[in-house]
Amino acid sequence: MNRLWVVQRANREYVEYLSRAAGISSVVARILINRQVKTPGAVQSFLGAGLEGLPDPFELGGIREAVEIINRAKSSGRRVLVHGDYDVDGISSTTIMVDALRRRGVQTGYFIPNRFGHGYGFHPAGVEQALQTGAGLIITTDCGITAFETAELAAKKGLEVIITDHHEPVRDENGNPLLPACGAIVNPKLQPEQTELSGTGVAFKLAHALLGEEAMAYLDLAALGTLADLVPLSEENRIIARAGLELIEKSERAALRALKEIAGCFGKPVGVRAVCFSLIPRLNAPGRIDDASCGVRFLLLSEEAAAREAALELDRINKERQRLEEEVHVQARAAVEREGFDGAIVASGEGWHKGVLGIVASRLSEKHLRPSAVLSVEGDMAKGSARSIPQFDLYEGLNELKDMLLGFGGHRQAAGLRMSVGMVEDFRRAFSGLVRQRVKEFRATLKIDAEVSLKELSPNLVKEIARLEPYGSGNPEPLLGAKRLQVVNPRVVGKGHLKMKLKEEKGHFSVDAIGFDMAGFLRQIEECATVDAVFTPVMNEWEGGKALQLNLKGLRPSTP
Repeated sequence: MNRLWVVQRANREYVEYLSRAAGISSVVARILINRQVKTPGAVQSFLGAGLEGLPDPFELGGIREAVEIINRAKSSGRRVLVHGDYDVDGISSTTIMVDALRRRGVQTGYFIPNRFGHGYGFHPAGVEQALQTGAGLIITTDCGITAFETAELAAKKGLEVIITDHHEPVRDENGNPLLPACGAIVNPKLQPEQTELSGTGVAFKLAHALLGEEAMAYLDLAALGTLADLVPLSEENRIIARAGLELIEKSERAALRALKEIAGCFGKPVGVRAVCFSLIPRLNAPGRIDDASCGVRFLLLSEEAAAREAALELDRINKERQRLEEEVHVQARAAVEREGFDGAIVASGEGWHKGVLGIVASRLSEKHLRPSAVLSVEGDMAKGSARSIPQFDLYEGLNELKDMLLGFGGHRQAAGLRMSVGMVEDFRRAFSGLVRQRVKEFRATLKIDAEVSLKELSPNLVKEIARLEPYGSGNPEPLLGAKRLQVVNPRVVGKGHLKMKLKEEKGHFSVDAIGFDMAGFLRQIEECATVDAVFTPVMNEWEGGKALQLNLKGLRPSTP
């Protein structure tokens, strides 16, 4: 693996001060400093991450006005339509908003746009749905901040609109936001100090303002959207994710209880990995290949039998999504191999299923360490999704190339875009050129939180590090490093895993270590006297016992 190893350095005296003042080990102090948690108070807030740390929802601009409009709608008996989006962040935020309004006694329906018939965002079809159902107020979730024309249409039809969103607004040449005309806008990107809430996080805050402590029941849904949308797991998002994961594990919501059972994680500890790789894909699948409205219906279910039947259907749809994804991935990979790439990857094909383009773009980016755009061509139009690498701001890059596009939207690491077929090659060259200008080195980086000796590792340290969970965007799993280790009894186990003991060059202390999918390193480490290792220490449970183990993330021969 051609990865750049970077040890994140911190002032030794400050590390020792923070360790003493906050009552934590120096290893954990270094990890937290790397996450910009640098004061004893900030350490306690980060490690505690309790619900008391949630800010007053009325501190978020626009919420007070939104609550007033909702209260007026309730008093006048006006019906409300919640207009969401078709991904997990969109359906989770819609579910929160619909249920919160119904609890307040407001007659509420919902509308989820179809990825293929409507496309992303606040759509005129939602306005038509509001008129057909007799709604007088539309509340958007996870969309709407750039929907100028739809907001104008709603106003012409006599409908009031509240926009709740977390995406970037359009800005003028001076950086001032240009906003749709409506009754209220709730978007953290309009705050002087922007916060990186998900769309579900914004909906949760509005529900909190409406219901008070009763809204804490929605933290499981808020965690789903927060984890699905890859927002940084710090500050408020960390509280939402931690408390929400606890609720998901308790399985108090019939829909999530059924989904966990179908996904094979019922009765097991539920962490970020289980949510992101087992629950979220099944909830995302309908919006990718069919109609995401069934996701909202599912999350609103309270009857066990109905929830289980719906969960089985989600599982079936997800298997179909996997089949379509692999089909497009094979073709896109062939296109990349045929056409090659330079600064960025742009792969296009006739009739590729639009619902899986984002996943395929993500897979190409991970494999080739390049920003990637995957486009489906239909007639004279190319529509698709793009994914980026940490070194390149995708939204900013597409904004610079907007004259070549018919439309785009998204954020730093993910975006949707469309262009005329005749512009695809020009876009490929311009996109690649822009990436080459901005990215100095196309290598994955192993960011090592602290260099340690094996003697510093212990079950107590593992327990202390576990307090840093949940891991995710902005709070990655901590990586420790050690140099000049002797390898004892290296061997391949299971399906390509590398197992061994590691021992310090001078000393007798040794630790079990395993590198998952790292069997290819066996010959390399057999030929060198000592190795450097990057790892996360864990407690391995085996046949009723527990033992310290290093989960390896990187190995290389030691240099003199």
